Amino acid sequence: MSDPIHHIHKRKRVNATGALKKKYQPYPHPKTFVSMMDHAVYGVSILAPIAGSTQAIKIWAEQTAAGVSLTMFGFSIIANIFLLTYGILHKALPIIIMYSLWLVVNIAIVAGIIIYG
Repeated sequence: MSDPIHHIHKRKRVNATGALKKKYQPYPHPKTFVSMMDHAVYGVSILAPIAGSTQAIKIWAEQTAAGVSLTMFGFSIIANIFLLTYGILHKALPIIIMYSLWLVVNIAIVAGIIIYG
């Protein structure tokens, strides 16, 4: 999932002359669909964690974490930290946004599991 986003960032940084022009696509891309996807990724990076937050809301509203795996969400936090670090290192804003939000959601879920589980 991070490859297309990382590719967008590379296209922004590259001076499209000489050999680099052949290696990287132009940004903004001349094809409408590709350009649309370049912009849509920002919306997805916000909407996906919001959709996933329903699990945290359910845990905290019902005060029960029955059937929710602490192991899975614990590993999700570790994965979020790695992917957030990757986004920060590559200065890829959609990755930073998405995995910052996912980290908050997953921490809320793990806290709910620990408190109510």
